[in-house]
Amino acid sequence: MKNLETLAREYREIQAEIKTLKEQADAIKQQMIAKMDKLNSEVETAGEFTVRWGAYQSTRFDTKKFKEAQPELYSEYVTQTVATRFTVS
Repeated sequence: MKNLETLAREYREIQAEIKTLKEQADAIKQQMIAKMDKLNSEVETAGEFTVRWGAYQSTRFDTKKFKEAQPELYSEYVTQTVATRFTVS
């Protein structure tokens, strides 16, 4: 079984690779977005793929504003949770 230092080193190396791959994926994504913008299109078929790029609308609850406007009601419905966190630094 590998020791903790070896595992931590491997973990950090893999995280660095993931970061590099994400940067590469983001660059390709920006190229595709630029092509979609140039075509003035929200949906394009590219071989077996369907590429979509466009705005959408969502509705979200503004908890900060609600807390400021109705602090008593907010505190009545707020709940606390316990979570775990893993870091390697």
